[in-house]
Amino acid sequence: MSDHEHVEKKAESLERRHEEENLMLRKRQEEYRVIEEVFDRLTLQGVYKLLSQKVIDEFHGVVNAGKEARVYWGLDPEGAELAIKIYYTSTAEFRKGMMQYIQGDPRFKRVKRSTRGIIYTWTQKEFKNLQLVEKAGVNAPRPIAFNRNILVMTFIGEDGVPAPLLREVKPDDPTDFYTKLINEVKLMYTKARIVHGDLSEYNIMVWEGIPVIFDVSQAMLTSHPLSQSLITRDITNINSYFGRLRVDTHDAEELEQWVKGESEELS
Repeated sequence: MSDHEHVEKKAESLERRHEEENLMLRKRQEEYRVIEEVFDRLTLQGVYKLLSQKVIDEFHGVVNAGKEARVYWGLDPEGAELAIKIYYTSTAEFRKGMMQYIQGDPRFKRVKRSTRGIIYTWTQKEFKNLQLVEKAGVNAPRPIAFNRNILVMTFIGEDGVPAPLLREVKPDDPTDFYTKLINEVKLMYTKARIVHGDLSEYNIMVWEGIPVIFDVSQAMLTSHPLSQSLITRDITNINSYFGRLRVDTHDAEELEQWVKGESEELS
């Protein structure tokens, strides 16, 4: 039996299992139909795998839908809330943009150039980047598992309602929040040794008064040649946003040196 036939047979078996046991979504059939319509068979197999491994116990509705992925709310067997991010596998334009952030990363020397292969690598890259920031103590979702184009993380929010984005809610004390955020960026650079590369008010959540950084799939190792231009862009974005909130931001060049550990104090 060829690998393709094996996959087809396994998929058919899993589909029968779903029909017989109603495994996928307990009490959420309408949402399951939406998932079936949007995602392909191999993605569904990945979801089944995570369910059978007890990584996910309950799979609920969409909390965010974008051009690249959808994020669902779920629960683990202990009732802890999960964010389940599923990347689309048929977005050719998205695929083109991914490669510039994968090439040159020593962690991913052999990448299948098919759209599916690149997206699977992209998912793995986000998982590994989250592991780095977790180890460094950065405020970010904690990585739990990944399978193919599916990434499971801790959910930032409560009762299925995600924490607001920085662009959606003004911090009570913008100056204090700015200080907390640049300390997170410094932790990412000096401890996790990665640069976010797309940091803005669109991928920073506000939760219990602290910044939570997410969407780190494009983040690059500080050893990568492009990392220096990316950290400059991150600093510029941060200062630009908080400047609009009338925060007395630090000089961009001085802040970048401090973030990189090249100076001990900020003026």
